[in-house]
Amino acid sequence: MNALVKPESLQGVHVVDADTHVTEVHDLWTSRASPKFRDRVPQVKQVDGELAWYIDGEYRMGPAMTSCCIRKDGSKSFGFDLVKMTIQDVYEGAFDVKARVAYMDEAGFSAQIAYPNLLGFGNQKSMKVDPELRLVTTQIFNDASAEMQADSGNRVFPMILLPWWDIEASVKEAERCHAMGLRGVNLNSDPQIQGYPVLGDPHWDPLWEACSSLDLPINFHIGGGMENSDWYGQGGWPTDDPNLKMAFGSSQMPLTNYRVLSNIILSRFLEKWPKLNIVSVESGVTWIPFMLESLEYQMQDQGIEYELSPLEIFRRQIYACFWYDQVLLPEAARHLGTDHLLFETDFPHPTCAYPNALERIERSAAGFTPDERAKVFGDNAINLYNLPTEGFESMRRAA
Repeated sequence: MNALVKPESLQGVHVVDADTHVTEVHDLWTSRASPKFRDRVPQVKQVDGELAWYIDGEYRMGPAMTSCCIRKDGSKSFGFDLVKMTIQDVYEGAFDVKARVAYMDEAGFSAQIAYPNLLGFGNQKSMKVDPELRLVTTQIFNDASAEMQADSGNRVFPMILLPWWDIEASVKEAERCHAMGLRGVNLNSDPQIQGYPVLGDPHWDPLWEACSSLDLPINFHIGGGMENSDWYGQGGWPTDDPNLKMAFGSSQMPLTNYRVLSNIILSRFLEKWPKLNIVSVESGVTWIPFMLESLEYQMQDQGIEYELSPLEIFRRQIYACFWYDQVLLPEAARHLGTDHLLFETDFPHPTCAYPNALERIERSAAGFTPDERAKVFGDNAINLYNLPTEGFESMRRAA
C-alpha cells in the first residue's frame, strides 16, 4: 500500500475510525488458556474437510473465515469471495497489530475503535456452553484486547465483551477491563431472546451504574443480538444470486438498530442514568431524524408522558456512526447536531469504505465547518471514549 494524502479539509485533524473489526487469530484462546480449558476454548479444527471454529470440543461456531474482504496484496474482493479466503489469504492488517498501525499511518487514521467477529458483536454466540467456559472465553478475549491496545501504542482500542448473562460478573469484568485501560463496552442488544430481562429492566441497573461511574460507553453494534443476523440476505428474494443477497442483507442490517434505539428511548431508562452514553455502531445516521420524529409523534398520539423528547435524549446520550451516508448527511447533521456523530469505515469487512476511505467519506461532510469536521471525524470519539492522544501521530497544524 502507498501512503495517501489526507484531504485538505482534514489536515490537522486526529481522525478516529469508530468502527473496525479484528480477525481473531487461530490461537487467540488456546495460547492464553490454562490447561484446564485449553481443549475447550474456541479453536480451529478441520472436520470433514472443512476448517471451522469449535468451542467445548463439539459445538461448531462457524467456518474459519476471516470476515476480511481485503486481499494480501491490498486489493478489495467482492461478494462471497471472502468466504473462500483463509487467514493466509487476507491482508495482515486484519489480524496483526503492527500491520494494522502501518495501514492506519498510510490511510491517515490516528486511532481505531475495534470490534470482534467470532463471538458475535454482542458476545451472544457462545451460549451453548456452560457459564464457566463462557466467562473464561470472554476474559481471554478481553486480555488479548488489552494486549493489542498496548502493542498498538494506544492507537487501536478494542471494546470490552461482557458475560452479560451474569450481571454481577458483568460489573466485575467491566471494572477489571477498565483497570486494564479498555475504554468502552460492547453489549448484546437482545438479551430477552435468550430468556434474560430486556435492557430497560432494573435488572441491568448495576451495570448502568458501573459504566456511568467508570465513564464506559455502551456500544450496540448492528447484528449484536441473536435475531438480527441477516448479513447474507435471507430476507431477500430466494431467486437472487448470492452477491445480490449479500447486497440486500448489508443494506438492510443497519436498520436493525432502529428497533434497538427505539426500545431504549421508549423505555426511558436513560433518563434515570443521565451520564450513561449509548453508541449505535455501523448503523448510519440519516434515518435517525425520521425515527426520532416518528417516536415523538406516536408517543404524543398515544398519550405517553415523557421528561425529555426523543431528540433531546439523543442529543444528550446517544451517538451514531456513519460511513457511506452522503445525500442526506448534512440535513441529518443539522437536525441532530454534530456533537454525537462519529465517522467509521467498518474496516476490513465487506461493506468497508476502502480504499481511499478519507477521500470517499470526506465528500459526505463537504458542508461542515472546520470545527464540525474536527468533531465528527475525530474529537467526538476522542472525548466519548476518553482516548489518550499522546500515542497519535502529530497531525495538528500549527495554530
